[in-house]
Amino acid sequence: MSRFVTLSLALAAVSLVGVRTADAHCQVPCGIYGDQTRFEQMLEDFRTISKAMTQINELSEKSDAQSKNQLVRWINTKEEHASKTQKIMAEYFFAQRIKSDNEAYVKQLKAAHNIIVTAMKCKQTVDPKVAESLEKAIYDFYRAYEGKEPDFEH
Repeated sequence: MSRFVTLSLALAAVSLVGVRTADAHCQVPCGIYGDQTRFEQMLEDFRTISKAMTQINELSEKSDAQSKNQLVRWINTKEEHASKTQKIMAEYFFAQRIKSDNEAYVKQLKAAHNIIVTAMKCKQTVDPKVAESLEKAIYDFYRAYEGKEPDFEH
């Protein structure tokens, strides 16, 4: 056996000694992130998407190069903020916060799924009504998740 293979096997064996499994339920140590902040971020994303749709609709009527440049930038911004909302839902709420033993589990799953689908629809259109439906979906999820009316400004 070559010296490299022997060394590699030895390092692998040493790395396994003392390995402990942890029953983690968060992607990062608990206490760093807060639910309220995630809701506020999603609402900020909604407002950005809404503004982007308005700008896209206005700029699409113009034909000069600067307007076309800004149009592309607003389209990219709309995509980015819809994706941010989906990421918060997937990586924070679905992966860490929505628990199957919660009595509101199904209600929370349906409301969370609605946010992800509505954010996808925001990527596909420039209809302000779709953006408004994202805001409603965020508030509906808040109600399902917290079990109370939202306590932050819209």
